[in-house]
Amino acid sequence: MKNNEFFEALKFMEAEKGVPAVYIAEKISNAIVVAARRDYDGCDVVHCDIDVENNKFRVYVRKEVVEEIENEYEQILPDEAKRYSKKAKVGDFVEIELDTKKFGRIVAQTAKHVIRQGIREAEHGMVLQEFQSRHHEIVTANVLRIDPKTGNATVEIGKSEAILPKTEQVESEALQEGQKIKVYIVDVKDTEKGPKIMISRTHPGLVKRLFEMEVPEIFDGTVEIKAISREAGSRTKMAVWSKDEEVDPIGACIGPKGSRVAKIVEELVGEKIDIVKYSDDISAFISEALSPARVVSVEVVDEAARSCKVTVPDNQLSLAIGNKGQNARLAAKLTGWKIDIRPESGYYGE
Repeated sequence: MKNNEFFEALKFMEAEKGVPAVYIAEKISNAIVVAARRDYDGCDVVHCDIDVENNKFRVYVRKEVVEEIENEYEQILPDEAKRYSKKAKVGDFVEIELDTKKFGRIVAQTAKHVIRQGIREAEHGMVLQEFQSRHHEIVTANVLRIDPKTGNATVEIGKSEAILPKTEQVESEALQEGQKIKVYIVDVKDTEKGPKIMISRTHPGLVKRLFEMEVPEIFDGTVEIKAISREAGSRTKMAVWSKDEEVDPIGACIGPKGSRVAKIVEELVGEKIDIVKYSDDISAFISEALSPARVVSVEVVDEAARSCKVTVPDNQLSLAIGNKGQNARLAAKLTGWKIDIRPESGYYGE
C-alpha cells in the first residue's frame, strides 16, 4: 500500500467509525513494532513513526555505532554506519530505514488484530464518555425490539444499544418496535463487555428533567424542585419552591392554561401530577403533601424517627388516604415522614 492510500484509508476509518485517525495510527505503529522486533531477537531497536498530519510513514531500526560489536541487533560498525549517515562516528546512533513489505504476513495479521482491538477500545471509550456526560439526563431512544418472554426492550440511543428492563417500563405503556421514547439515564458502568447503560421510564428523575426542560423558571434556578415521589404510570407528587416571592412556583410549573404540565402528562401517557408547595415547616409541608385532601392538624410524634399524626375532616379521610393508600404513600415518600392519618372524629367508618 502506498503512503497516500494508507492515509486515505485512515481518514476513511475516522469518518466511518468515528475513531480519530491518530489513535488508529498509534495502534498500527505499535503492531508493526511488535512484529518487526521478532527479527531483532526482541531487542528494543525498531521504531515506527506515523505522522497523520503530514502523511509521513516510516519504519526504522536505531543502532549504536561501536568499534566492536557485542550485539548485532543493537550495534553497528563505523564503516557500515556511514552507509546510512556519512558523519556517523563511534557513540552516535544511526537510523536504518526498513521496508514494511519485508515483514510479511505476520505484520499484516498483527496490525489487523490490533487495529480491530483499537477500534473496539476507542468506540468503547467514546460511548462511555458520551453517556457519562449525559448521566442523570433524558435521551430519546428508538425501540428496536421487545423480548416476548421477558418483556425487556432493546433500544437504540445514538449509535449504541441499551436494554430497558420490563421493571423500568411504565406498566400501563405498551411499547412498540420503531417507537420513539424518552428515557432517563440512571447510571453508566464500565464493564469488560463494554459500557453498560442503565435506563428507566419509571425513575422520578425522568419527571424532574421533563419539568426542567419545559419550565424556564426551573431551568434558570428561580423555581427549585425540592422533592419528587412517583408511582410510574399512575401518579407523581412534586414539591416546588421559589426563591423569588413574586414568582408562584406551582403556577410556573402548571403554565398558562395548564400548557406546561399538560405536555409532561402527555409524555407520561396520562400520569397524574400533583404539584405542591415546599415548606421548611414540616407541618405545613406534610399538609401540602396530602393535597388535594384538607388537613386539620399535624402532630409530630417522634422527630428523630420522623413520624407524625395527621388529622383530617371525616369527609376527607378517603381522599387523604387515596385509592389503595396511594395518596398517603406518595406524601410519605415526598416528605420522608411516616404519616398516620386519622379522622377528626376519631371514628374510622360506618
